[in-house]
Amino acid sequence: MKARDADRPATAADVHDLALAMPHVSVYPGTAENPVYQVGGKSFVFFRNPRPDAVDPETGERYRDVIVLWVESETEKQALVSDPTTPFFTTPHFDGHLSVLVRASRLGELTRAELAEQIQDAWLARASPRRAATWLAAHPPR
Repeated sequence: MKARDADRPATAADVHDLALAMPHVSVYPGTAENPVYQVGGKSFVFFRNPRPDAVDPETGERYRDVIVLWVESETEKQALVSDPTTPFFTTPHFDGHLSVLVRASRLGELTRAELAEQIQDAWLARASPRRAATWLAAHPPR
């Protein structure tokens, strides 16, 4: 990823591009044409249908742009949703579920590089140990 591209605000299109860039990814059509990205039959990123647990606090209208990203642990989840500088959140529906939520309309608060890291981490959280080890060996941390 070019530095200039890495530093620009993230978009919903980036979610699709970055998820598809990971190895062994399949796309399940989901409902209402909301894609579900999977590795080894396990979802790691998906676009969620509007649900009653994620609503605008002022209007009560259901968010139509919620994206679910898996995380490795409850500790990682809490770190992301507790940090007021990130757009990540959760709802009681996701208590005990190793994932965080983000609205597509708030992705621009992240750089493309930050979103890439979250999607890679989501993939790693769901990939088989062998696939994860192979990917990590080819992409050592900088």
